[in-house]
Amino acid sequence: MIKVAKFGGSSVASAEQFRKVKRIVEMDPERKFVVVSAAGRRHKGDNKITDLLLLVNAHIEYHVDCTSLLATIEERFLDIAKELGLNFPVAEEFAKFANEIKTYSPEYVVSRGEWFTGQLMAEYLGMPFVDAADVVVFHHNGKVDMERTQARVREAVVRNGGSFLLPGFYGATVDGTIKLFERGGGDITGAILARCLDASLYENWTDVSGFRAADPRIVDNPRGIHRITFEEMRELSYMGASVLQEDAIFPVREVNIPIQIKNTNQPDDFGTIIRENTSEHAREHLITGIAGKKDFMAVHVQKAHMSNEVGTVRKALSVFERYGVSIEHIPTGVDSFAVVVNGADVKDTIYSIVSDIQQEVQPDSINVVDGLALISVVGRNMSRRAGTSGRIFGALGNAGINIRMITQSSQEISIIMGVSNADFERAIRVIYDQFGQDVVENKGTQIQ
Repeated sequence: MIKVAKFGGSSVASAEQFRKVKRIVEMDPERKFVVVSAAGRRHKGDNKITDLLLLVNAHIEYHVDCTSLLATIEERFLDIAKELGLNFPVAEEFAKFANEIKTYSPEYVVSRGEWFTGQLMAEYLGMPFVDAADVVVFHHNGKVDMERTQARVREAVVRNGGSFLLPGFYGATVDGTIKLFERGGGDITGAILARCLDASLYENWTDVSGFRAADPRIVDNPRGIHRITFEEMRELSYMGASVLQEDAIFPVREVNIPIQIKNTNQPDDFGTIIRENTSEHAREHLITGIAGKKDFMAVHVQKAHMSNEVGTVRKALSVFERYGVSIEHIPTGVDSFAVVVNGADVKDTIYSIVSDIQQEVQPDSINVVDGLALISVVGRNMSRRAGTSGRIFGALGNAGINIRMITQSSQEISIIMGVSNADFERAIRVIYDQFGQDVVENKGTQIQ
């Protein structure tokens, strides 16, 4: 059995956090492979190493001296090495980096956060260090070459005795050019490694004990989500429930490797297991989670006998495509439809978009509604209980909250409602208070 354990920036932010990581890795001999992010914030008001390195790049671009900034970054690594009694030559290696920094690409500069953190953690754990540039292979278009990556990972396993530490967030093209993932890409590195190793579990260690059924900034002490499907996680993550970089699920989902979100500061907490299909338990919650975002805009188009025409919706959508605007939802009626978009995406073009739709579709009317918040109620068990949608809408109605839009996913695992921005937080609290603790009974199954 092989587990890949990925530790995020908060988990490797200081010597104290390094000690926690070591205890976690040593608790389970199946944790043979470790991935680390760059050292993150130690406390509120602190800076992530990655952010400091991005700032270094900005200084270089605008010909501003970055000596003191580099000294701050070096000091972070020196403090960790000194407190843990590590032998890695931080000062020498950082001096080489700093002296040649103007010759490096911006992506190379940023990748050194993970590289230095990984070198220190590898020594502390007594694991071989494998440079991500040597195993994670990018095509020049920015996509990962999985075939080459898998071959190199397996070579590294043999070469390093079946265990190693890998820095996350970066890799390289075949000619050695450093390439970065999107922010949060360390999660993707861990998922890719788990896939290449055919791991039994991908553990993602962070500073929270998994997903919550609602945003704790809105709902007081919402329950944890112990088990969730990949599809449910995607729905919640897209609507703002951010614990894991959502692109990290794809490498492992395709080969059915589960992900477990764990808390480095509270390692005994169960966290959240994400997998393709969750086994049925005798009692499961009706609603898995509630998430949402503010500041959407809906363009409502009304045209008589639209259902008898071909291509009306396509013409409208082609206008949004022409302006490079991504579509969120398309609620439809017999003679009407609405196109829901992120308000920030159309703040400079909405009047031109409306004008083009008017010209190409020739509707009876177009109405733009802004200040719209979308709330997604997600749950694989909702379809098992009749009347769930009606109860949700009724609860909101009793609270005096007007629903501006309703749509449901084709998989029937989510119901999405549009309310005004002003009602957003209250609507989430109403839904959670009414249904957050509801359970469904699965007869004939046992709790696992």
